[in-house]
Amino acid sequence: MNIMKSRLLKPLATLLSGSFLAQGITLVSYLLLTRIYSPADFGVFNIFYSYIEILIIISTCKYELAPVIADSDREASAISRFALRLNTFVSVAILLVILVLNVFHFLPGKLQSIGWITVFIPFMVFFCGTTRVYAALFNRFRKFGQIVWSDTTISVCGAFFKIVSGLLKPLHAIGLPMGTVLGQAAGNVNYIANIRKLNISKDVSRDECRAAARKFRKFPLFTASKDFVDSFSSNLPFIWVATAIAVPDAQVGLYGLALTFTWRPVNVFNTAAERVLYVEIGERLHNRRPIGRVIARFVLGVGLITLPVFALLFVYAEPFFSFVFGSKWAGSAPYLHALLPWMWILLLTNSLLSVPYALSKQQGEFAFSLVALLLRVVGLAIGIANQDFILAIQLFAVASSLVLVLRLVWYTILLHRYDKETV
Repeated sequence: MNIMKSRLLKPLATLLSGSFLAQGITLVSYLLLTRIYSPADFGVFNIFYSYIEILIIISTCKYELAPVIADSDREASAISRFALRLNTFVSVAILLVILVLNVFHFLPGKLQSIGWITVFIPFMVFFCGTTRVYAALFNRFRKFGQIVWSDTTISVCGAFFKIVSGLLKPLHAIGLPMGTVLGQAAGNVNYIANIRKLNISKDVSRDECRAAARKFRKFPLFTASKDFVDSFSSNLPFIWVATAIAVPDAQVGLYGLALTFTWRPVNVFNTAAERVLYVEIGERLHNRRPIGRVIARFVLGVGLITLPVFALLFVYAEPFFSFVFGSKWAGSAPYLHALLPWMWILLLTNSLLSVPYALSKQQGEFAFSLVALLLRVVGLAIGIANQDFILAIQLFAVASSLVLVLRLVWYTILLHRYDKETV
């Protein structure tokens, strides 16, 4: 069989080719952005974006995952409509809260130094939420090309607006957050223009939407809770440690670039792989077919292919950052050394998040998130006690890696049990 025609690899190749193009554009834009903006500018932006990643979870309560496994297209339409309405309501509520906090100067942590730039946060939350819901619908109907096109639009437009804003002195201070919001908004245009091509019911009632929300209540109860805890604990270096140690914005920016450079490619692959595996696992469940062998081959192949790349990056981290982004970014190398082992393990595990979703084991996934939060807090607290930001990041990465290894063992046990019962 031609490998590119297989059910698993062909859609994965489609998503990855487009996603790597989109993120490649973003990373290439950093060649200019790191010369237009300072590490301190990026530090402020990283703090700004850390709150967005947390609030996005609340805006849809992870209902965007439900359309893929809905029993019918009508049900998929109902739960999508519910998620879009929820996203709108939450985004408006966040806007009102931020306006009040700005007026009375009650912004938490380092957001105080950002001030009214925080008004961009609810708009980014809204556009990210709609993007996720639309992407899930197109994923259900295997319209992977449209997903790729939207991702590319987000990257191209976001990079363009950031560069232009950075070159214009009046907009320089808000260039990074404003460009991000405008790029995300542009990515919605393609989905809205093509949504009519999908087999989506137009006459879904509110009762049907509420019924679908009740049916998939495990997503807000366990998946959203788990992702909220994960997102909160992942952003603790920005929202807690940076304030507790009084880390300069430039150091936050150096860590942020190392995190962006490693996390973005890993996240691109995991997002694409998870979408494809989610559909494949769902169909195997419906047809009572085994899953474990497919997943094992996938993880082993990814691990063997990517390990040499991560090893080279580890060895040549400092000259790489100096050459690619400029000498002022060489200080990102210690953070990259701390992050690379964690990111490699993340590459092997996060694309398998569809396993507990499909097997309705969200409770266990949430338990791992709580353990990760606890271990991360301990590691970061040690760094704070020593007033050492780099040590805090190193212990943070070690704690994250340990939990991921345990999570991978749990996935193996779940799949083994399912395959044994199926056979």
